[in-house]
Amino acid sequence: MPGQQEVEASVESVVVVDDHNFVLGSVPRGKMREEALCHRATYIFVFNSTGQLYVQERTLNKDIYPGYFDPATGGVVTEGESYDQAAERELAEELGIENVPITSHFHFFFHNDDCQVWGRVYSCYYDGPLTLQEDEVASVVLESPDEVLANRNHRNYTPDSLVALERLVHCLKTF
Repeated sequence: MPGQQEVEASVESVVVVDDHNFVLGSVPRGKMREEALCHRATYIFVFNSTGQLYVQERTLNKDIYPGYFDPATGGVVTEGESYDQAAERELAEELGIENVPITSHFHFFFHNDDCQVWGRVYSCYYDGPLTLQEDEVASVVLESPDEVLANRNHRNYTPDSLVALERLVHCLKTF
């Protein structure tokens, strides 16, 4: 049931950290959002073989940035989970992608009035079918990283993922 998943998501136990990414403990997701507590999250940029990103349109029931477009697949790290485990779980949950090599790139800190998060950025390549998690992903569009970054003032993208994408693009161009 859709309502049941929302209730479960609000009480799932999320890892909270300090400004230096040291674990302080865990709290229910609802409390983390309500108090804008610093937490951990994963950002997986999924590219197809032509270099386009699978950009998710978030559903309107998301607890942060509903209806926005997100160039990264990912989400919060839950209690007892590593960044790597969370990345694999989120990729499978949101897009139905499993058993693909995922490359870890870097950690970054993001904060604004709505959110403060230590994120770990990953990327992978995938050209197969997608199975969208209907409670979280309304649709998927393909856009190049340059298109996403050029469109930032014409489409609502999640701000934390934009910061991660800018840094990833810069890192990939320096190699």
